[in-house]
Order: sequence, then C-alpha cells, then structure tokens
Amino acid sequence: MSEKKDVSFEIYSDSEKMLEQIVDKYDLPDQSKALRCLLDYVEEKETDWDDMFATVRCNRCG
Repeated sequence: MSEKKDVSFEIYSDSEKMLEQIVDKYDLPDQSKALRCLLDYVEEKETDWDDMFATVRCNRCG
C-alpha cells in the first residue's frame, strides 16, 4: 500500500457535490476516498487518456 499524501487543490462546487453523491451512494467514508477511487480508475484506463484529457470539454461555459 502506498503512503497517502495530503494535497490541496481547487474544484468547482458542482464537482464537490458529485463527490458527495458518490460518497452517499457507495457508502464511502469521505470525498477523499471517492476521489482516490476515481484516480485509480483513470490510472487503469491509461490507453484512454487522449480521449479523457485531449478532448476539450467546457461543462461550465453554458
């Protein structure tokens, strides 16, 4: 098991709400665990990174 590291970063309020929904739905201990699960999933899908990160998405531009 890797050592956990405390980090700080900014997210939009709707993303925080999404993390809280994940916590509630899957009975996770906190938003940190939800984010770690999402990062683990992304790591497993490295072959899809171009689609995930090179595709321009603007979910907040309206």
